[in-house]
Amino acid sequence: MTSSSNAEIELFSKLADDIKANYPAEEMWEGSPFQWIQTLHSKQIGTVGEILVSNWAIEKGFEVKRALNSDADRIINGHRIEIKYSSLWRNGTYTFQQLRDQEYDYCLWIGVSPFDVHAWLVPKNILLSNPPAGIRPQHKGNAGTETWWMKNLDPHNVPRWLLQYGGSLDELEKQFIIIGKGGHTGR
Repeated sequence: MTSSSNAEIELFSKLADDIKANYPAEEMWEGSPFQWIQTLHSKQIGTVGEILVSNWAIEKGFEVKRALNSDADRIINGHRIEIKYSSLWRNGTYTFQQLRDQEYDYCLWIGVSPFDVHAWLVPKNILLSNPPAGIRPQHKGNAGTETWWMKNLDPHNVPRWLLQYGGSLDELEKQFIIIGKGGHTGR
């Protein structure tokens, strides 16, 4: 395989630098303690989200175990938890994808902004039995039933139904205290 010449690389670098100003949203992560996460592939980002939530829960004194199957990501305080991670999008919103009808009790949405973290612990039956405002089929248009998503969630203007399930890490901790100890074991 032939490599590009240094002159071509320099030219391409200059061209990239010239249009960089047209994409200022990425600069919002400069200086953020979470900036490194933005450089990872999407699958890695999901794994990092799961690890961050697990470590946070352990630090808060909650029991954390791996789930017995792939339907949930973790067992936290005896509850099967599906973890969905989103970084703040350029438009200032989060999108939580691939919400499925699997064996979990709660879906934990963790939204990471450059200098803030938002979190909601939503009961599965609220998400999927009669999807509330903002939850839409992700595939096959309105006829889709296999996967759902919460698209364009503005952390500063959340739907009314979501307010009771958290909003901040402090509120997430309160949610875990409110739901108490569940009966599921992990490994």
